[in-house]
Amino acid sequence: MSSEQLDDAPKRAQRDDKNGNLAIVGRSIVINKPRQELFAFWRDFANLPRFMNAIERVEIIDASRYRWIVKAPIGQEVTLEIETVDVVQNQSIGWRSTENSQIDTTGNVSFADAPAGRGTVVTADIAYKPPGGDIGRLFAKLFQTEPNIQARHELKRFKMLMETGEIATGAFRKSENGES
Repeated sequence: MSSEQLDDAPKRAQRDDKNGNLAIVGRSIVINKPRQELFAFWRDFANLPRFMNAIERVEIIDASRYRWIVKAPIGQEVTLEIETVDVVQNQSIGWRSTENSQIDTTGNVSFADAPAGRGTVVTADIAYKPPGGDIGRLFAKLFQTEPNIQARHELKRFKMLMETGEIATGAFRKSENGES
């Protein structure tokens, strides 16, 4: 393949994973639940902090706009005002940041029936302008807060929550009286 031939892989999987000044990330996972159930749960953005560790909380502004308070490296927070776009019932939810956001971002999560009745393929694609450019993106990767890393972990947590009703963690927790 010559370097002049186009790569037909999704942009998020290409070596040059940028679209202008936006970095493209994304992941897919198969969840053993009906597409309609997964769509309905995700569509209620108030549910996002239940499986997305990066999102502290979601505030409803109106029927199509939300404020997401997101964890950032070194104990910082980022505020995103998100508006939904291109919502197709039981198939996909698109969003983009407004001018009131600290980071430019767009995203889409899609829900498709998996082959052989094995549940639903959930695919999340996100484009964002990394604060600090490529250096900021590298810094975020070092602190495990880069969206590609977060997407992988958050989709796994979504799968656990939807299939089992809980999210398993590796954290060791002691009770208040010191017993484990």
